[in-house]
Amino acid sequence: MKDTTIADKIIVALDVPSQAEAIALIDKLPDVSFWKVGLELFVSCGPEIISILKQRGKRIFLDLKFHDIPNTVAGACRAAAKYNVDLLTIHSTCGKDALKAALVALESGAIAVDKPSPKLIAITLLTSLNSRQLAFELKVPLELPEYALHMALLAKETGLAGAVCSPQEVAQLRMSCGDDFLLVCPGVRPKWAEGGDQRRSMTPKAAINAGADYLVIGRPITASDDPVAAFARICEELG
Repeated sequence: MKDTTIADKIIVALDVPSQAEAIALIDKLPDVSFWKVGLELFVSCGPEIISILKQRGKRIFLDLKFHDIPNTVAGACRAAAKYNVDLLTIHSTCGKDALKAALVALESGAIAVDKPSPKLIAITLLTSLNSRQLAFELKVPLELPEYALHMALLAKETGLAGAVCSPQEVAQLRMSCGDDFLLVCPGVRPKWAEGGDQRRSMTPKAAINAGADYLVIGRPITASDDPVAAFARICEELG
């Protein structure tokens, strides 16, 4: 593992609609060191939430899932470099040219503002999708594990730092992509939490044992009646 404490392996998703709700969660969970800012919150309040997290000394996973032509994703990554976040996402399905352009732009953007370059990681397949949807709705002829592996290898070959994948695929990706390739797993649900819209989930302990570097966990913590207790319970189960 790349982290030294159990709590550092958990990225808590700030999937709330407003800055006020985000701040309330951040203040309620001081032991959380790594937060995910996704589309809903970023569109709602913009980069100010990044500044708020930085002021509190938190690490940030900016999960905007860029997906566009090479020139556009390059511009987005160049602009995102100034936020000095730790992780940034792009869809592997952009293709190799776009992934390369995004990586180069992110690094040059970081140099321009004299800040460390965020680690660019690729979305393999959304965890809300299952094998049947991949085949019948998206018309992808590959089996789901093979498709996820192909998307991860595309990212690795292009020079990206890692990939986002379901915990159900993480063991295969770890074996094929090596120990230095960062694997971030959403779709993680404790046995005592509701599954929600995640189709390919696994318990936190099982996901870590399978080879995940980080676990992205949202509603089992943030929608709990007692988020502090829920976070502590997950940390205890991981220990």
